[in-house]
Amino acid sequence: MSREPVQRVNLQGNRACALGAIDAGCRFYAGYPITPSSEIAETMAAELPKLGGVFIQMEDEIASMGAVIGASLGGVKAMTATSGPGFSLKQENLGYASAAEIPCVVVNVMRGGPSTGMPTRPAQGDVMQARWGTHGDHPIVVLTPASVPEIHAQTRRAFALSETLRVPVVVLYDEILGHLVETVERDAAHQPPPVERRWATGPAAGFLPYRPDERGVPPMPRPGDGYRTHTTGLTHDDDGFPTQDPARVARVMSRLLGKLEHHRALIEEVDTLYCEDAEVLVVAYGICGRAAAQAVREARAAGIAAGLFRPVTLWPFPAEALTAAARKARAVLVPELNAGQLRLEIERLCAGGPRVEGLHRIDGEPIAPREILARLKSLAQPTRARATTPAAAG
Repeated sequence: MSREPVQRVNLQGNRACALGAIDAGCRFYAGYPITPSSEIAETMAAELPKLGGVFIQMEDEIASMGAVIGASLGGVKAMTATSGPGFSLKQENLGYASAAEIPCVVVNVMRGGPSTGMPTRPAQGDVMQARWGTHGDHPIVVLTPASVPEIHAQTRRAFALSETLRVPVVVLYDEILGHLVETVERDAAHQPPPVERRWATGPAAGFLPYRPDERGVPPMPRPGDGYRTHTTGLTHDDDGFPTQDPARVARVMSRLLGKLEHHRALIEEVDTLYCEDAEVLVVAYGICGRAAAQAVREARAAGIAAGLFRPVTLWPFPAEALTAAARKARAVLVPELNAGQLRLEIERLCAGGPRVEGLHRIDGEPIAPREILARLKSLAQPTRARATTPAAAG
């Protein structure tokens, strides 16, 4: 019995992001136009009303994030998109969503900075802001696609993770990917069904809105189902009311942060190339990961035992997977479109092991494969690798 042919369409990265959100069941978008993410808002404005969804252009990024939180608490899958300056404005409300465990997705299409910087040029300067932008210890997941099909798939996955774990999820990519056009398989018949929120069940009497289930995640009360709940950004116990009792605070915070650790197998995703015997390892993400893959293939053809470790999940960082990929490496190269943000994390994880070097551009231009290849050659031993792979030799 033959299957229906897969539906393939040519999409710009930002449009693929919007359609990925719609395919995941997103029916609410609040945002403020900002280069280079504006096509996401434009697509949502055109498509959501056709599906009974709601698009709102807010007065600013702070209000946009607040509206997304409110829509999610109302029971709707919700998203916003922005770039670096707007992402900065969203940070306080991102912290609120983390503390109150409100599912939501935030897309950040990175551009050059700081301040208004270079609105139409690519950068990867929001890596640390995505992890540590809001105050306090907080859970957050950050995904970094490296192609237009991945933007579509990882946006869908962002909603799945957000709804499953009750955590904000950031989709982080740069201007080049946002405006790149590639072929995407967008066909509901060939995609897994969207992941839905786990709603509270059982009697309303004695209901505790933040009492975790066996996954360490509290089921959410659906509006109108009769459950009493109290939502606050203050540190709260299972009943939702504020507490400063040290024992309770420690227990609640341990669960809040621990739910990501307990679900690393669900959250983490990496892409590797020739890491089994890599003596020189490249760690790169986003558009730099694309360039690095080409450079690694060319290095292999030249007899250099190079490998690529590309984190698709950027935070929490897949530390064990990196350690495994770098176990035979003598050197690690981290190319980034910033002054070395992820390199600091790689240096920490590789302490006592291979030396770590950065390759950085902060001028609004991408890092070309030839630049990465040149650094790989300088890092390789004069004798080069003992053998090349059949794939690379071809």
